[in-house]
Amino acid sequence: MLFKPGVLLSSHNIGIAVDSPSGLVVPNIKGLQNLSVLEVAAELARLSEAARNNSLKPADLEGGTITLSNVGAIGGTYTSPILMPGEACIGAMGAIERIPRYDAEGNLAPTMVMRMSWSGDHRLLAGATLARFSNRFKALLADPSLMLLALR
Repeated sequence: MLFKPGVLLSSHNIGIAVDSPSGLVVPNIKGLQNLSVLEVAAELARLSEAARNNSLKPADLEGGTITLSNVGAIGGTYTSPILMPGEACIGAMGAIERIPRYDAEGNLAPTMVMRMSWSGDHRLLAGATLARFSNRFKALLADPSLMLLALR
């Protein structure tokens, strides 16, 4: 699927990187914008199971618009994620670590931090747009209750 710069897509197919017995596969959740959180969870479970059982269908692997990868699940912190052909963006989540950080008053406090690595196709997506998206993604992860506002 090829996109044109500045074109908003009507369907969001979110790829999920899965470490399967056959190696890395990236099935995608089709039409994510039309699904509830519970429907997304069910589709994620279905795709993960199919990947681990080598029973993904070609349609499960086609048409992705963005991919999310969790390298933190195997202890990774940073990576240089590589785009799937035709996708606009990929994000890789690192392991959550407890590290010392200064709070607003200048006091040293233990803080839970997850690093995120992004790559985007600049023919399709401006760097500033990806940075704003990353900030929104961070805000949603920091306060998941914000996602409840978007439930259908």
